[in-house]
Amino acid sequence: MTKLALFYRHLAVKGPCSPLEWLIFAFLLPLGWLYGAVMRLRALFYRIGWFDAYCADVPVISVGNLSVGGTGKTPVVDYLIRYCRSLDKRVAVVSRGYAGGKGAALRVVCAGQGPILDVQQAGDEPWLLARRNPAAIVIVAPHRAQGVRHAVENLGAEVVLLDDGFQHLAVSRDFDLVLLDALRPFGNGQVLPAGLLREPVSALRRGDLFVLTRCPEDLAGTADVPGPVVHCRHILEESAVDLDGEVRSLRELAGLRGIAFAGIAEPEGFFRELQSHGLTLTRTLHFSDHAAYDERAAILLKDAAKSGDYFITTEKDAVKLAHMTLPLPCFQVPLRLMFVETGQLEQKLSPIISNQR
Repeated sequence: MTKLALFYRHLAVKGPCSPLEWLIFAFLLPLGWLYGAVMRLRALFYRIGWFDAYCADVPVISVGNLSVGGTGKTPVVDYLIRYCRSLDKRVAVVSRGYAGGKGAALRVVCAGQGPILDVQQAGDEPWLLARRNPAAIVIVAPHRAQGVRHAVENLGAEVVLLDDGFQHLAVSRDFDLVLLDALRPFGNGQVLPAGLLREPVSALRRGDLFVLTRCPEDLAGTADVPGPVVHCRHILEESAVDLDGEVRSLRELAGLRGIAFAGIAEPEGFFRELQSHGLTLTRTLHFSDHAAYDERAAILLKDAAKSGDYFITTEKDAVKLAHMTLPLPCFQVPLRLMFVETGQLEQKLSPIISNQR
């Protein structure tokens, strides 16, 4: 991540401190007010019916957030896919996709029998969800309503998970699940570009249930939100898997020098988790979210390799490394989700999922 990007993220998360930061913030703040007003009007027009929203014939559950950057959404979507499957429902995930996915047309990543596109065509998160849930339907569609319609009418979806759908009001939903990072739920509290928020905090009134993600063990209190809250933690597995599928325990790696890298929005938490498991990290590299791992990234990794014995990264990053020749062994560490309030999320969602129209 560039110094400019790091500077902006610091400003958007913690707010201005230095005179230069206050000067830049004063310039961005009116733009944030304007953008926030536009988003309020947009939501109002959908609410009163001036803008049309597509209504599917099956339950639609939106999983989204209020801020840009990572809130640990992919593990939550993965958890929901598995829960829907446990209720014997044919579930589809419809994602907008990111720059990693090539093409602007609707793309079926998985039709219920494993991924049928590669990660470059699908994008990292949809491809990872398809690989971990081969019986699910995974669709990337810039026009989400088109993707939902295709999943239901052509692929037989009985439940649709609208990935990153909180602001995508063009699709009607039965339940809005809103994710907030427990450590920085609202950043500096301002709307883009003055802060991290995609909409004003008042938009949370649309939410049905709020999930505080990445909760530390000693978290006291909850974010001030207008609805019920559940808390979850992202737990690293005790073993790592190399790019050829060989499994090594983290205990085995603890005596070696590790170089950790990640192209996610909040990599510091991942690096801290690795260290809390006893790993010695001589270098950490932060690439941009959804990084493509191009020639420049390869040069940076090759240079970093001089100070370590192995690379270690996230599952989401590892799926994009097949084309690279790395100078050291590279391991990925899977994440699992643990909810503090056992069963509360399922209790809320069960009647929604079971309610076929």
